Amino acid sequence: MALNKICTLCLRQNSRELRILNNLINKRNHFVYTADAESPVKGETTKLNMFQAINNALDSALQSDESALVFGEDVAFGGVFRCTIGLQAKYGPGRVFNTPLCEQGIVGFAIGAANMGSTAIAEIQFADYIFPAFDQLVNEAAKMRYRSGGQFDCGKLTVRAPCGAVGHGALYHSQSPEAYFAHTPGLKIVVPRGPIKAKGLLLACVRDPDPCLILEPKALYRAAVEEVPVADFVLPIGKADVLLKGEQVTLIGWGTQVHVLLEVVHLAKTQFNASCEVIDLVSILPWDRNTVCQSVKKTKRVLIAHEAPLTGGFGAEVAATIQEECFLHLEAPVARVTGFDTPFPHVFEPFYLPDKWRCLDAIRNLLDY
Repeated sequence: MALNKICTLCLRQNSRELRILNNLINKRNHFVYTADAESPVKGETTKLNMFQAINNALDSALQSDESALVFGEDVAFGGVFRCTIGLQAKYGPGRVFNTPLCEQGIVGFAIGAANMGSTAIAEIQFADYIFPAFDQLVNEAAKMRYRSGGQFDCGKLTVRAPCGAVGHGALYHSQSPEAYFAHTPGLKIVVPRGPIKAKGLLLACVRDPDPCLILEPKALYRAAVEEVPVADFVLPIGKADVLLKGEQVTLIGWGTQVHVLLEVVHLAKTQFNASCEVIDLVSILPWDRNTVCQSVKKTKRVLIAHEAPLTGGFGAEVAATIQEECFLHLEAPVARVTGFDTPFPHVFEPFYLPDKWRCLDAIRNLLDY
């Protein structure tokens, strides 16, 4: 008790310093968010952050499809990120409900529900904990249509999972597992960069004829705010977006990393007078080879950046395709700036992430060729 009183006294005496420190911690995101300026559909819009846009998409899915179910750990009260808040009150515990803390069971149940005709929307609380369900997704969901000769399929299955760095998640709450699943024919994988994409891609996944995995960068849940269409809409899976046109270097990323690259464009223009083109891959499986290769053939230099480790990261697949399709057009080797081949660190997170300075240094090297 005496120690608690001493600590409280010290905190009061240093309240100004603590406020400054707290502000620094709150600003430790390694990116500045860039909102989408254009709406994909005409009509009324409303300002939403990304978790609200996801909630709105889930609401639309439940309202338009009476067979739709939303379930996962703690989703009944809204989930740890509040993406499902209010849905159980609106649609009842028979359609929005909690599950045991068992990812294998969550996805196994989802596969069975989808096979029997329900639209199953499962939440894995953190993408880091999806691995107990790896067998269910890779060996059951992805192969169900093939192994049954078309008698059964999991086309009405969608799995949501928050992923990526968040500033304090450390090794068990920061990982980006997209490459593990990209090796699996039969799955579709998307990563939104903001609220508009999150709503449109989630609804597209829910209505796609194949099982889908949507990896949601959790750092964007509150940091990303856009004017999101009120109406129900879907965005294409498998189509990349060219966000900025450029002439000298192509920059490729997905999720949060897109916003890092959008910052790098301005740094490269200021420091090197370099014109960079930015591509959001959007979809990991299938991915848009045509858009990427057309850009690389024009700029002749390319940088791929992602948070996941270098070895076996999805950037390696993109780089291999560029080497095969664009080899005679390249004026420099394909560059990758990624996380390191280590567990995701805690206090050393700022050094681990592929921030704008590491990306800028890679652009400098590309221009030197």
